[in-house]
Amino acid sequence: MRTTITALIAAAAGAALVLTGCGTDSAGTSSTSGASTSAVESQAQFNDADVVFLEGMYPHHAQAVQMADMVAGHTDNADVVALAAAIKAAQQPEMDRMTTWLQQWGQPVPTPDMSGMHGMNHGAGMMSADQMDALTALSGTEFDRQWLTMMIEHHEGAIDMANTELADGENPEARQMATDIVTAQQKEIADMQAALG
Repeated sequence: MRTTITALIAAAAGAALVLTGCGTDSAGTSSTSGASTSAVESQAQFNDADVVFLEGMYPHHAQAVQMADMVAGHTDNADVVALAAAIKAAQQPEMDRMTTWLQQWGQPVPTPDMSGMHGMNHGAGMMSADQMDALTALSGTEFDRQWLTMMIEHHEGAIDMANTELADGENPEARQMATDIVTAQQKEIADMQAALG
């Protein structure tokens, strides 16, 4: 009896090892564990372009959120207030997802402050400290015009970064985020251009 139980345990263990070894086909999809394994695999699949995208987009989003926060107390323009709220509502959750992905990939996580951005090309739409200070000093119609102009430039930089990710990135979720950024920010640019008149 004991020999039979031992043999059954050994056979079960051997079968488990065989199934574990054969659980993934050459296309990288799991044949035994279903969607949960596919999600893990999609997170594990990334390249340098994905990391550069997230590490650059995180502080880029942080500056957009900072600009959105400036609106309170500087203007009563309903269009600008609504745009700022929409930008913050979209970009803060994206920042949280970027942090999670970078942690899962064992990569350093950027901080929301702008200290890491000084080396970033302002062609990416990042505003300088002087531009941000100048914007803070404005109010009313002057603030509206400058805020909208700066945010359009900022969004155009984000779209460029997202398009680079779509061209070079590998991670499916990061690429989907890039697609979402392009779609959302192109619409917001159109709204901001309309608000400028």
